Amino acid sequence: MTKIKLVTDSTAYLPIDFVAKHGIKVVPLKLNWDNDTFRDNVDITAQAYYQRLEESNTIPTTSQPSSGDFLTAFKEAANGADALVAVLISSGISGTVDSALLAKKEFNQVPLEVVDSKVTAAGLALMVKAMAAATEKGGSVDDVVKMGNRVFDSMGVYFVVDTLKYLHKGGRIGGASAFLGSALDLKPILYLSPEGKVEALEKVRTKKKAVSRLIDLAVEKAGGKKARVGIMQANAMEGAQAIKAELEKRMDLAEIEIYELSPAIGTHTGPGTLGIAVHTTEY
Repeated sequence: MTKIKLVTDSTAYLPIDFVAKHGIKVVPLKLNWDNDTFRDNVDITAQAYYQRLEESNTIPTTSQPSSGDFLTAFKEAANGADALVAVLISSGISGTVDSALLAKKEFNQVPLEVVDSKVTAAGLALMVKAMAAATEKGGSVDDVVKMGNRVFDSMGVYFVVDTLKYLHKGGRIGGASAFLGSALDLKPILYLSPEGKVEALEKVRTKKKAVSRLIDLAVEKAGGKKARVGIMQANAMEGAQAIKAELEKRMDLAEIEIYELSPAIGTHTGPGTLGIAVHTTEY
């Protein structure tokens, strides 16, 4: 049986025990803050990040892992593996896939596939989980990649931010820029487009209505099928728990979990962000 190992990046923010159980190699993005550089979820946790953000006058910038970072990670992951599949944050919002593809040119230990997930955060986590299940069943590299594609085809990723300030400053705002300069009480509902970019879906008058609409969108996306759901929160656990309770009433769930947004993603969305990733692919 072919032993396939998965590689992903820190924006998936997968539970540590899941990463350990499945032997997944996680490559961290980086945060550059004043004179400090942090590896996402290695040198700085989400909790420490939001605490510092509250006390800081500056907002950090983020940078993708270098091709050298990926080459090192691929070499380490190849030990005991027959092939690698790297599934990474959308190329529509990060250059991480480009770095991995550069590293691939120099890597020849075992076959390697680099997959642009076109999603991130809980969306990426749910994709990695499905692909890990495919590796556990002894699937080929092609089977594992196809599983990721099937998950993407049935997935929706929706979120609401407290302010567009962070997305605007980080240059990740895409089609949501149409909402800049709107009245302060308008809460834009954003989504990841099929191309993996942050786009505007609609604007709602209050945060409460926006969260209610998020829930409706997830329910509509599932279409009555058994669904897997990842709820995203950036320093907003209470809101995430309320979403979870509501979805448990309204959906047929195979899985539902709350995921923190990693510091690298939280830098662009800002604190208070809530979101839902949902897919209906069976495995």
